[in-house]
Amino acid sequence: MNVYEAIITRKSVRAFKSDDIPDDVLSRVLNAARHAPSANNFQEWRFVVVRNSDTRKKISEAACRQKFVAEAPVVLACCAESTHHIMTCGQLSYPIDVAIAVDHLTLCAAAEGLGTCWIGAFYEDEVKKILGIPPEIRVVALLPIGYPKDPSPVRKYRLPLEKIVMYDSWKSQ
Repeated sequence: MNVYEAIITRKSVRAFKSDDIPDDVLSRVLNAARHAPSANNFQEWRFVVVRNSDTRKKISEAACRQKFVAEAPVVLACCAESTHHIMTCGQLSYPIDVAIAVDHLTLCAAAEGLGTCWIGAFYEDEVKKILGIPPEIRVVALLPIGYPKDPSPVRKYRLPLEKIVMYDSWKSQ
């Protein structure tokens, strides 16, 4: 699957098969995150790979009791080690950099036939406690990964380019 196909076919998966993800496949997916760009090349992303079913259940509870999180054979806690850098544009770099790395993960996972669902609904302090993550580390997202129960594509409504792209200056739609 090429990157364009991965972008178009990727969907949020909330029902997973119980099949394990082979180590080589998971390694390729994680390696995609490692190659993501980051501000000042800080590479501040860190990932806790959770395969233990009891731990996944606890994370599921901390993720607003979203049961499907525990059903995935792997859950990634997507973290930032350095959280202080503010880019010249005024934005903190860590949430953006981790988001880019997670996007690389989701697209590579789609190319491998895996499904993901970006989870932002979780209690960070609870996740940190469950996984033994130090206080200075931020958990930016949770990412359950597994083989989807339903691999069929979904129709996604997206605004046309004319609604989202302007050339040379901002123009009211």
